[in-house]
Amino acid sequence: MAQEYRKPLPQPTETSRPFWEGARRGELRLQRCRSCGEYVFYPRSLCPHCLSPELGWTTASGRGHVYTYTVVRRPAHPGFRDEVPYVLAIVELEEGPRLTTNIVGVAPEEVRIGMPVEAVFEPATEEITLVKFRPRKET
Repeated sequence: MAQEYRKPLPQPTETSRPFWEGARRGELRLQRCRSCGEYVFYPRSLCPHCLSPELGWTTASGRGHVYTYTVVRRPAHPGFRDEVPYVLAIVELEEGPRLTTNIVGVAPEEVRIGMPVEAVFEPATEEITLVKFRPRKET
């Protein structure tokens, strides 16, 4: 179990709960519209593509690439003070959605746009596991 977590934490809602439960099990869960077939992230009650309320949950591949990133050198919250510099990125998943995350397991100066990455799961508390990404070898 992780030590006391001193950074801001996400607050799961009824809509996002399946995402966080999946993360706790080491799965990246996404919504998928049963009407148009599009994947959806962030969790919501209507498909942003066709406005259908028919959204179900599926386990994603956990693979994607760095769409864009920045290296944080001055933390916005004191809890991140000991982690600078760190990489804040938008990862585009193989399934299509993009999500904001951290890139770990690589020096910040080695991160590149287009870099293939895979999801890793970092327990923060008993209830919350954070989804981060690390470099992966292309297959």
